[in-house]
This record gives sequence, structure tokens and C-alpha cells, in this order.
Amino acid sequence: MSRTLIERADLLEQVSKKLTTGDRLVIVVDALDEVEQETGGNLLDLPPLLPEGVYFLLTRRPYTRDKKRLSAPDVPVEELDLRGSQYVNLSREDIKEYIRFFWNDDKDYKNALRQWIQDRNISDDDFVEQVATKSENNFMYLRYVLPAIANGDYNDLSLKQLPDGLQEYYQIHWQRMGMDEQPQEVKVFILFILVEIGTPIPSEMIAAIAQQDEYNVELVLKDWVEYLKLQNIKGEDCYSIYHASFLDFLKAKRVLDSKRKLFQEVNQRIADYLVRKMA
Repeated sequence: MSRTLIERADLLEQVSKKLTTGDRLVIVVDALDEVEQETGGNLLDLPPLLPEGVYFLLTRRPYTRDKKRLSAPDVPVEELDLRGSQYVNLSREDIKEYIRFFWNDDKDYKNALRQWIQDRNISDDDFVEQVATKSENNFMYLRYVLPAIANGDYNDLSLKQLPDGLQEYYQIHWQRMGMDEQPQEVKVFILFILVEIGTPIPSEMIAAIAQQDEYNVELVLKDWVEYLKLQNIKGEDCYSIYHASFLDFLKAKRVLDSKRKLFQEVNQRIADYLVRKMA
């Protein structure tokens, strides 16, 4: 076992010994599909054995068996597919409760959100039901759309005109940002660089590949900050795509962009950059 894995197992053992009778330690790890880690071994170097009273609750998007990368033959495991019909209604109730939290308790958005609802003479129940339906039981949709409503981004839309599902939200936002227009081509180029590189990279590297001033690149990154993940790696601020659903959307854009062939140009610029670095 790796040193990290041994240390992690030892820590869990120490914690287990401090649990009193009836106590449980539950460690929740979300979005395993977004873990960036070399192949081989368990994801996140999770220990194959767990001490008494210690549990892991892991979530991930649908996957094929060959990509499971979790091995714990001596640990009881129960898998739940939350897409199953028995969980749909439970997920929808959670979604509705989250919407109610936004316009009842969220101090940053509740007043503006309620004003948007009142301006359109929408009942609270109707708003909750329709937004829940449009979300397709995806909390990421609510994370983007509810603040957008409160911030006035959809003042020109009715409730029925709100995007249906996360992918349509991305598409509407893409259009509202003017990303299909010629002046925005540099922004598309920069996002495609992040898609193709696939790992966190600094703005300096993005600027070198795009052949743009680093300051201008940082302005573009700031425009899309809610969709990007910022990490400090060895003293450098590095960027990557924040969520797999947005990455999927950009990949579809990349494939459909047959007119401008930007994706091919991105690949060529990356190859040229690597050749220069090697030289």
C-alpha cells in the first residue's frame, strides 16, 4: 500500500477507537467521477478495509464497470442507482425543498426572487412545481438558474420560458453571452483549451497557447468564473472546468463547430506550444 493509503487507514483506525457505543462516523465524498488521479489503486486512495463504526457514502455519475476503480472485497457495499423509479419522487421533493429555501431563507437572493415571482403574478406553489419540473431533478440547474433569476438575468422571460434542463440552460447562457458571434471567438478558443487539456493549467499557459495577452485571458476566465474551478498548484493559480455537465456541453459544442474548425486549431496550438516548450 502507498504511504498515503497507510496513513489514511491508520487515521480511520484511531478515530474508530474514539467512537462510543452506538456512534458512527460517516464520511461523504461527492462527485467521484470528477477525481483527477492516475489510474491504478482505489479512487482517492480509499482503504480497502474499514474499521468498525466507519462508513463512506460515495456519489458519482453513471459509469461502466471497468471504470469503477473501487475495491473493498471485505467491506459490505450497497449501491443505489438514484435514477431508479423508487427514488424519483424523493429527489423531486428534495428539489422542491431546496427551491423553497431559496425564496424563504437565502439572504442573498430571497427578496429579488420573490419580487420576480410577484411581478409575474405566479403563486408560490406554481413556481416551485414548474421550476422543479424544469430542473429535471438536477441541483446544479437550481444552483445556476435561481441566482440568475434573482440577479435579473431573466427579467425578459416568463416562468414557462425558463430553460428546460441543465443543457438548455448552458445553451441559453452561451447565446446571451454572444459566444456564437465572431468577436467572441477568443473566449470560445480559451474554453476549448481547457476542454482539451483536461487538467488544471495556469492562465500564463492558456495565454501562450491562445497567443493572447495574459490579462485578456484572465478577463475571459473571470467572465466564466462560475463554471471554472480555481486551484493553487505549486504556487500557481490553475484553472479547469468546474463540473462534468458543463464539460459535456462544451464537448458537444466542440463537435458541432464544423464551420469555424476552432477545435482543430486549438489542438494545433497546443501541439505547437508543447513543441516550443520541449525545444
